[in-house]
Amino acid sequence: MTREEKGAIIDELSQKFQTIPYFYITDANGMSVAETNQLRRLCFERGIEYVVVKNTLIRKALETVNDTDYSSFDGTVLTGFSGVMFHPENGKAAAQLIKEFRRTNDKLKLKGASVNYSLFIGADQLDTLINLKSKNELIGEIIGLLQSPAKNVVSALTSGGSKLAGILKTLSEREEN
Repeated sequence: MTREEKGAIIDELSQKFQTIPYFYITDANGMSVAETNQLRRLCFERGIEYVVVKNTLIRKALETVNDTDYSSFDGTVLTGFSGVMFHPENGKAAAQLIKEFRRTNDKLKLKGASVNYSLFIGADQLDTLINLKSKNELIGEIIGLLQSPAKNVVSALTSGGSKLAGILKTLSEREEN
């Protein structure tokens, strides 16, 4: 590989690391060609880009990202055989794919991940990554929690009738409970 080719790969990875807030670094060492093809097929079907790149090129590309310090990946994540999974929209899609793939093939391992520029290191973080809620999911839960008391008051007021006596009766019943 020439210096220009390496530079082009670093530039491409740098752009992806800066624009895609979700990426996973995996180790697929020891997988056969058929197993690797199966992994790539699953990635393609789910809209996940899977790229196998040398650790030194990944490291150099990560150094260009200004928002996050990826130095904790050195010596732990960026060793051995590395593949990077990118998904532009869903932070846990790759984690779900890795867990599903590991049901039939335990050779694929999670080495580290960056989800919204928060770092997760080690295979033991896989369940944590799967259980992470997106910003939209959290906002939806908060809105639901905020709407619940308002819905209770409105339903209580409407069930007691529109007369003042009915409203007071409903409110006093609510206080007793």
